[in-house]
Amino acid sequence: MRILVQKYGGTSLGDVDRIRMAARRTANAVADGRSVIVVVSAMAGETNRLLKLAGCFGNGTDRQRLREVDALVATGEEVSAALMALALQSLGIRARSLTAHQVLLRCDGRFQNARIRSVDSVELLSLLETGSVAVVTGFQGIDDDGNVATLGRGGSDTTAVALAVAMRAEECEIFTDVEGVYTADPGVCPDARKLDRISSEDMLELASLGAKVMQIRSVELGKKGRIRIHVRSTFSDREGTYIMPEIDDLESPVVTGIACDANQAEVSIVGLEDRPDLLAKVFEPLAIDDISVDLISQNVGTDRTVTVTFTIEASRLDAARASIEPVVRDLGAREVLVDRDVAKVSAVGIGMRTHAGVAQKVFALLSGAGIPIRLAISTEIKVSCIIPSRHGEEAMRILHAGFGLGA
Repeated sequence: MRILVQKYGGTSLGDVDRIRMAARRTANAVADGRSVIVVVSAMAGETNRLLKLAGCFGNGTDRQRLREVDALVATGEEVSAALMALALQSLGIRARSLTAHQVLLRCDGRFQNARIRSVDSVELLSLLETGSVAVVTGFQGIDDDGNVATLGRGGSDTTAVALAVAMRAEECEIFTDVEGVYTADPGVCPDARKLDRISSEDMLELASLGAKVMQIRSVELGKKGRIRIHVRSTFSDREGTYIMPEIDDLESPVVTGIACDANQAEVSIVGLEDRPDLLAKVFEPLAIDDISVDLISQNVGTDRTVTVTFTIEASRLDAARASIEPVVRDLGAREVLVDRDVAKVSAVGIGMRTHAGVAQKVFALLSGAGIPIRLAISTEIKVSCIIPSRHGEEAMRILHAGFGLGA
């Protein structure tokens, strides 16, 4: 059985005409002898509309409320799945819509940010064997208590790749409103090039550093499951970008792409006692509260007190401050300084493994343009710098041009 998984995002299903267009694409794949699983997002704007309705009754974060919010927003995908199935049936294609309960897509119980644990392929296989298209709701799973839990923004990508892995699909097509993965955001760098292919490692880094084409957990699943992902436009027949599980480093450019993440904040805890377990104590409450930090530095002053600085998603800043407040007080810090006016600009490429001097070139390009670097980190396939947010787009253009990534 030649299984193909197709995922259609909200813009691809924005109205009846677009749903018909998507259904014709699926019908063509069926005519080509493929057994097709379609994963759908909610129609464009529908999730935001449902969240706004939920907001009419408060904005708390207790589990009971989050459970009901997830139950509400998950209905957006159910509407899309039923409409897509009807559209396929109108074209003479056998199709059935299925929810997370029906495909037994199990996840943990973290409402609004759940992680997939397992997929039961039995129901899907039996449906495909009858010659039907399975239209599955994206963005959601069921926890051990049978509750619906959503997978976070972009979670339909994760659903699609998880199904592709579970079903051992030949390929997973991600249909969206862009034609593929570019060397940078074309809205910032007009000469950005569309990449014909990119390694899973490079895409994973770019997704984690601010590129918004793919949801990071979906790329991670594809890499682990060795699934080829094809990111392409719903509104064009041209090929997009293939995200490949493996690409030979020797065939890769030194830098594949440039990303910038403006959703960053910098936190500095000043006047801490110098002790061996300091970092463990500072970051323990953040780990317990499932709050991820990024760049970390520790500096010892002339008075032998320590300043610990780290960056975090700006949207998680208030939660992080509440989390570390008790331990910071216990450790006797003088003050906690916060700067929301920062961005993280990054150069990514698996080709860096075999080339020296990339970090120095990044630093030289930015400093040559008068852009101050607050923090920096270099790994074998990325160089990231924290800079004032007002320089974010300028820094992207400078690095993009400096590494010769333009068309």
